[in-house]
Amino acid sequence: MRLLASLAVTALLAGACGGTAAAPSATQAPTATPTQAPTATPTQAPTATPQLKYTFVADLKPSNEVPPIANAEASCSGKGTFTLNTTKDAAGKITAVNAQFETDVTGCPAATKINIGHIHKQVAGQNGGVVVNSGLAAGEFTLTAGAGKINKTQPTVDPAVATDIIANPAGYYMNWHSTLSPGGILRGQLTKG
Repeated sequence: MRLLASLAVTALLAGACGGTAAAPSATQAPTATPTQAPTATPTQAPTATPQLKYTFVADLKPSNEVPPIANAEASCSGKGTFTLNTTKDAAGKITAVNAQFETDVTGCPAATKINIGHIHKQVAGQNGGVVVNSGLAAGEFTLTAGAGKINKTQPTVDPAVATDIIANPAGYYMNWHSTLSPGGILRGQLTKG
């Protein structure tokens, strides 16, 4: 009887403490915990940053002038950089532009005066009209020992002209004019830099 009472007490204690769960019967299938399929997070293609800065270079030579320079300034040469800084609308159309002119001049006679400089519209071998003025004024720039660097900024450029230069730089040339060669001393067609 003690054995039976002892077993009953042990069963009661085991039940009160939580005991172990009964194993599922062979006929009862285990219940699967439902899993939720992962939802795809929509990805947005990165927005391309529009190009706003366009740089062109020009190999400037007196022999590129029409007619070619044959005076003392025929020894000059230069490397020009022309940069268009644009603002565009949401559709990518240019709405505002400024331009920067940078030119290294070498090999000229001492004290050569560079008076004005421009971008002209025309192909090589022909003269064309001015479309962008550098803003350099007569008497503003004199070469020291026949060399120097020109830096000028044009705050306003016609957006239509800028658009055409970007599309067809070879149809435009950079031209610097001097006192001795007022029609132009250094000229070169624009190419993409």
